[in-house]
Amino acid sequence: MNRKWSVEQIPNLAGKTAIVTGANSGLGFEITKVLAQHGARVIMACRNLDKANVAADAIRQSRPQGDIEVVSLDLASLKSVRSFASEFLEKSTHLDLLINNAGLMAINENRTEDGFEMQLGVNHLAHFALTSALMPLLLATPQSRVVSMSSNAHKFGSMNFADLMYEKRRYSRWGAYGQSKLANLLFIFELNKRLGTSATTMALAAHPGVASTNLGQNGGGIIGVGFLLTAPLIGHSAYKGSLPALRAATDPDARGGQYFGPRYSMAGPPVLESPKETASNSADAEQLWRISEKLTGVAFPL
Repeated sequence: MNRKWSVEQIPNLAGKTAIVTGANSGLGFEITKVLAQHGARVIMACRNLDKANVAADAIRQSRPQGDIEVVSLDLASLKSVRSFASEFLEKSTHLDLLINNAGLMAINENRTEDGFEMQLGVNHLAHFALTSALMPLLLATPQSRVVSMSSNAHKFGSMNFADLMYEKRRYSRWGAYGQSKLANLLFIFELNKRLGTSATTMALAAHPGVASTNLGQNGGGIIGVGFLLTAPLIGHSAYKGSLPALRAATDPDARGGQYFGPRYSMAGPPVLESPKETASNSADAEQLWRISEKLTGVAFPL
């Protein structure tokens, strides 16, 4: 694949509809802005509507070719996920891009409305349920794509199926984060497998490297402080961090099951990457899928 990809190679997206979760800041803001600049109608799915409307107005000032809409979505609530999906399906005839971008990193221990460990609940389970609810429309839209944002943190993550929610062991901010980011990849690779070769919908993943965003500002401990201090020195901007996901979403040469990231891992232009072998464990992927369906109460129409 082309190792010198840039946003100038994004095709005209007029007539396309995209949903971007966590679109009011950081990577999601940059993804939304670029997609709209290339003509897409972008749904900014955000928890904080005040911040989302301010972000939407900032993007509109750049006079994008595509329209922007702000819609409420709280990924810490499966009820909110169902409500968002239901409202979208009632009003829309197609869905070309679902970009599961929103996430939490290394936060203090907390629970979602449904009792899930917060990072696994928001980063994985809510996006799992959202994708399931929107899958019929994605399947009905030719050449649609699902893109999930993972992280290099998947490399130190592990799936503890005996205690996914940290109910039996001592909570670890970074352990929970790594587990959730590994879950993102296992989900995408299993989804791509289940879609098979006959579906025109593709599932892909990306990671931003080390990008300067507000993600991780609530992270504690030595690792958290070290990350915040070194990120500006070893990483790149939120805009550059958004490019791997944008490439996964728009590159005509991209294929289902691919994983994009910065060329130099922490920074650099977006290129095709290989995840750690734990992300390709088919047994773990299938088990996570079954557990995710049970926890969220959804079943994929595949």
